Amino acid sequence: MTHVKITRKSEIPLIGSLYFGIIDRGTNLLQVRPSCGCNLNCPFCSVDAGPESTTRATSYEVEMEYLLEAVKEIAEFKGKGVECHIDSPGEPVMYPYLPELIAALRQIDEVSVISLQTNGTLLDAAKIAALESAGLDRINLSLHALDPAIAKMLSGVEWFDIDILIETAKAVARSNIDLLIAPVYVPGINDAEIPKLIRFAQEIGAGKRFPPTGIQKFEHYRYGRSPKGVKVQSWWQFFNRSIRPWEKESGIKLQLDSVRDFGMVRRPFIPLVFSKGEKVTVEIRAPGWIHGEMLGVARNRVVSVFNCTKKSGQVRVKIVSTKHNIYVGVPV
Repeated sequence: MTHVKITRKSEIPLIGSLYFGIIDRGTNLLQVRPSCGCNLNCPFCSVDAGPESTTRATSYEVEMEYLLEAVKEIAEFKGKGVECHIDSPGEPVMYPYLPELIAALRQIDEVSVISLQTNGTLLDAAKIAALESAGLDRINLSLHALDPAIAKMLSGVEWFDIDILIETAKAVARSNIDLLIAPVYVPGINDAEIPKLIRFAQEIGAGKRFPPTGIQKFEHYRYGRSPKGVKVQSWWQFFNRSIRPWEKESGIKLQLDSVRDFGMVRRPFIPLVFSKGEKVTVEIRAPGWIHGEMLGVARNRVVSVFNCTKKSGQVRVKIVSTKHNIYVGVPV
């Protein structure tokens, strides 16, 4: 796998890519993606991340100061009350400067909440203390089962130890960092585990400021992995046949509201610089996330160019997607 360091000198912008940088979905929450490596091989992974990935060609890591400059600029555009959610198409705790990044984000006037999505396997007492000191507000912990065999299967690695992760969850709950247990419900695999996780979150004191549990819906993705035989629920099925019965059983609200529960509100999008269907010339600057993809740059934005055989220089592309300032193009 190729490793690419995204720096100022690389002249690769931090807006436009799904893999790194900043994603703006039209709210006061900014997804901050400093890296994209992963240490697990979850069989339901939406992006086929991890050591045994068959599609991934490249891993990215963003220079911290470069990332901070971009966050500060966009936060100023968004205004007060920004949440910086540090996530990744992988495991963000693999980023070597995570506490330093959080501490620096804490100094941005417009940032009021800093949260982190993690599988928790790289956390220990020292790292939790460092994240707490840096000013992290919440950890969304991707914990999918308490049964050892099911938990290991859903991690995709033999070394996974659910007992260690349980102790990690308890340590986070005891800290000043809020804890939200965020399992992916994979129908037919961890059905019986979800009620256990809901009770576990309540018992250890998760959800001091935010909800204790946020259950995620499994989806099939084109470049992702799907366990054999697992069928995707419709949103109606997910809420009416799964969430509501679990709510009735547990007595707590599980259908979360982004405004009520997380203070998320609509804010203007960063203006689009391309239109869908537009043809533009991009400069190829780096290999893409998957084989056959390259990253092009134009108008201070990244464009993911699929089916691209050219490894450098200029390529004429047609923009086929601009949703949320994530740009995708194909050669013309």
